[in-house]
Amino acid sequence: MSRRVLVLAHTGREESLKAAWEACAQLHASGIIPVMQQSELEDMEGFFGRMEQPVEVLHDHVQLPDVELVMVLGGDGTILRAAELVREVDVPLLGVNLGHVGFLAESERADLAQTVDWIASREYSVEERMTIDVQVWVRGQKIWHTWALNEAAIEKGNRERMLEVVTEVDERPLSSFGCDGVVLATPTGSTAYAFSAGGPVVWPEVEALVIVPISAHALFAKPLVVSPRSRLAVEVLSRTDAQGVLWCDGRRSVDLPPGARVEVTRSVTPVRLARTHQTPFSARLVRKFQLPIHGWRGPVPQSEVVHTGPIPIVRTPRPMAPLHPPQPGDLPPIPQPYAEPAEDSEPPTGK
Repeated sequence: MSRRVLVLAHTGREESLKAAWEACAQLHASGIIPVMQQSELEDMEGFFGRMEQPVEVLHDHVQLPDVELVMVLGGDGTILRAAELVREVDVPLLGVNLGHVGFLAESERADLAQTVDWIASREYSVEERMTIDVQVWVRGQKIWHTWALNEAAIEKGNRERMLEVVTEVDERPLSSFGCDGVVLATPTGSTAYAFSAGGPVVWPEVEALVIVPISAHALFAKPLVVSPRSRLAVEVLSRTDAQGVLWCDGRRSVDLPPGARVEVTRSVTPVRLARTHQTPFSARLVRKFQLPIHGWRGPVPQSEVVHTGPIPIVRTPRPMAPLHPPQPGDLPPIPQPYAEPAEDSEPPTGK
C-alpha cells in the first residue's frame, strides 16, 4: 500500500510556497505520495508552474484517515490550523518552522531534506499533547462549545473598559477582580499567550492547567497551576456593562456579555505531534528563546566521582563526676585576696 503524507503550507508567503514545492518533490523521490489541499496546490502551481510529479488532492483522491502524517510548513499558527483539520482523525502533525519562535514545530527550514528522510525511514515518534474542552453559558443556556490546544483567553471587549470577572476552581469561587482578561492554558500553551502574560513555563509532560490573569487590579491575582482533573470557570460579572470576548487558540471567538460563564476542563481528545529526535524540553527552551547558558559546566562525569566514607562523629567529652559527692553541709572555700608585701617591711622572725 502506498504511503501518503499531507503537506500543509501557509501559501500566503513565498517562503512557504518554496518549502511546499521542495517537500512534495523530495517526498515523491522517497517513494511517498504527497497530498495537498486543492486551494494550496493551486497557489503553489500558480507561482512555480505545474509539478512534474503527481500530487494527490485531499478529499478528491484521498481522505484524511488514509494519510500517514501531516507535514506542516509554517509557524505555530499554521500548526494550530492543521490541528483543527485532523481533530477527528488519528493523524500526527510534524511541523517545520518557517516562522519566528515556532515552539510547536519539530524542525527548522534548513532541515527540510533531513526531515523528509526521517519520514521516509519512519524515524519519528508520536507524543500526545493535552487539549481543553471549552463551554460558554449565558443565562443557563450553553451557547458555544469548542476546544483548544494552547489556551482559552477571556479578554475585554472594549479597550477603554476594564473587565470585571470572578474565577472559580472545582465549583468554588477563588477571587474577583478587574482585569484586561484571563488566560486558561494547557502545558503546551504555557509558552504562548500565558507566557506573555507572565505565567509559568510548564513542561509538556506535566499534566496540569494554568490560570493567568492579565493586568489584574487585585492583590491576589497570581498565576496558578492546578490539577488537570479540575474544572475551571471564569464569570463575567454583571455589576458593569463591560463585555468580553473569548478566543480559543487565537482562531475561534465568541462574544461574552455580562453574566456569561466560561467553563474549561481537560478534553478526552489530545493532539498528536510527531518528533524526529528526542530533544529535552530545556534544550528547546534555550534554542527558541536564545537563553544565555555561558559558564555552564554540567554534571560531574561518573569516572571523576570521589566516593567518601561515612562522616565521623566527634563526641564532646563530659566533665568527670567528683570522687565523693558533696555533703549538704559542705561549703566551697572562700578565696582570699592576695596582697603584695611592703618594701620596708621586715621578714617574720618566727617569734
